[in-house]
Amino acid sequence: MKLVRPVITRPIPDTAVTGELSDLDPLQARVFAARGVKVALELDYRLQHLAPISSLDNIDAAVKLLLARRDERIIVIGDFDVDGATSTALVLRCLRDFDFADVDYLVPNRFEFGYGLTPEIVRVAATRSPSLLITVDNGVSSIAGVEEATALGIPVLITDHHLPGNDLPAAEVIVNPNLTGSRFASRHLAGVGVAFYLMAALGKALEQQGCAAATRIPARYLDLVALGTVADVVPLDHNNRILVQQGLERIRAGQCVCGIRALLHQAGRQPSRTVSSDLGFAVGPRINAAGRLEDISVGIECLLSDDADTAAKYAEQLDRINSKRREIESTMREQAFAYVDGMDAHNLPPCVSVYDKTWHQGIVGLIAARVRERCYRPVIAFAQQGDGLLKGSARSIAGVHIRDLLEAVNSVDPDLIITFGGHAMAAGLTIAEERFTAFADCAAAQIGRLYPDADFSGAIVTDGNLPNAQMNLDFARSLRDAGPWGSGFPEPLWSGDFKIVESRTVGESHLRMRVRPATGGDAIDAIAFNQAGPVHRGVVQLAYRLDVNEFRGVERPQLVVEQIASLQRGGA
Repeated sequence: MKLVRPVITRPIPDTAVTGELSDLDPLQARVFAARGVKVALELDYRLQHLAPISSLDNIDAAVKLLLARRDERIIVIGDFDVDGATSTALVLRCLRDFDFADVDYLVPNRFEFGYGLTPEIVRVAATRSPSLLITVDNGVSSIAGVEEATALGIPVLITDHHLPGNDLPAAEVIVNPNLTGSRFASRHLAGVGVAFYLMAALGKALEQQGCAAATRIPARYLDLVALGTVADVVPLDHNNRILVQQGLERIRAGQCVCGIRALLHQAGRQPSRTVSSDLGFAVGPRINAAGRLEDISVGIECLLSDDADTAAKYAEQLDRINSKRREIESTMREQAFAYVDGMDAHNLPPCVSVYDKTWHQGIVGLIAARVRERCYRPVIAFAQQGDGLLKGSARSIAGVHIRDLLEAVNSVDPDLIITFGGHAMAAGLTIAEERFTAFADCAAAQIGRLYPDADFSGAIVTDGNLPNAQMNLDFARSLRDAGPWGSGFPEPLWSGDFKIVESRTVGESHLRMRVRPATGGDAIDAIAFNQAGPVHRGVVQLAYRLDVNEFRGVERPQLVVEQIASLQRGGA
């Protein structure tokens, strides 16, 4: 059922060549303007342009709470993904560098405790007699967990970025840019971004108390902030681009933590040439795999290690876990695709729910994302959690707020969903297995009610045609260096007509080609991942990124093709 997606061109404001961006290369100015950049300052990624630390709500109260516990035991409660792992590593490293007396961490195993600060994980933490619990990348929905901590006499400091529900936990302090009424300029901070702001505020307070150079300590770990921000796929607004770019610069300069360097080497990437996609597609999945299949603490320990050999051993272990994850995902993906392909392609529900009793609950988020790419609508994938419950992971499309959808389902029938939480584009939930069909029907109905004009075409939005003269190594390098690119600030994608000069299958399913613009010009290398199949004849339309391919020390321009569409224009 894999359909050819329509290709449309991103609107480009006329001010791209007449405003503050007019000093840039005209094509780059168009690219930036099409992404909402209006002034050159939005392309200035120096730390001084970050939203002020003091403007993050409740941060002063959080710092006061931390200072009061400086000589006592503090336990950080993390989450089992990359954002949670980097947040945990960042806070531990900073507090230890700040000479806090006793700092440790605890991350719930997703298969034993589930997500967040649950009463069960609080009781485990209580056995270590902490004077303070700090949540990172979780906690804003942990009402019962905070109640348990309060009953045990343990104060809780919540740092989170997830959207809050109608009721908040009764924590000592909650730091979250998405709290109702927040005045903070960047609502899109990842969990690690919130943690960084807290550590930066703490460093400032400590320096005012006489701790020399304390303000510089959090900046040492901007590589962790970059990794968590990119891997969590939060929108890269100007504030997040600053954090990511500063982290990338540290990695390229060889100033990153040993674990990130080891993971880059394990993935065959050069630290000195790291871009945001390396963090999102090479480093991030290896850490995530540990949280999906085993225990995220392997990833955290990798990021905490200051010994290169130890970090390398953790990176090797994470790579093995990730290989296992790919095998499991491959089988589940084939089953999910077969299920969806068996539906009427022209009568798919507006929200697709898929479930198989054999599926691994740590992988369902990936399956939801893969099925979404196939049918271009919100997808919720479920696996058995045990005790008659299903664990679901949702992935959405532009224009459909998936957490709001779950809120609507819960309002219509409060018995359908047991727990839920998340963002606009991704969410998690738990339902009873016996209610799967009822839930699927209700979710589809609510999409139709809330988003009657939702676009399910899967249109590929490009930056238009790339002139032949720009299809070269220098321009490819300039685009690579113009980032950081990512969610909400996508890497330039082009479209145009080409003739395939030659092609062959590489690996299991990739198509390597030499292509020539249909209007004439030099041939250029191209690669289409997971698109091997019958060779296209005649002129084809390609949607592609212009990339730099390095092989044995030699760089060449290369098209990374997202879609090949036959135009039926004659002979080969």
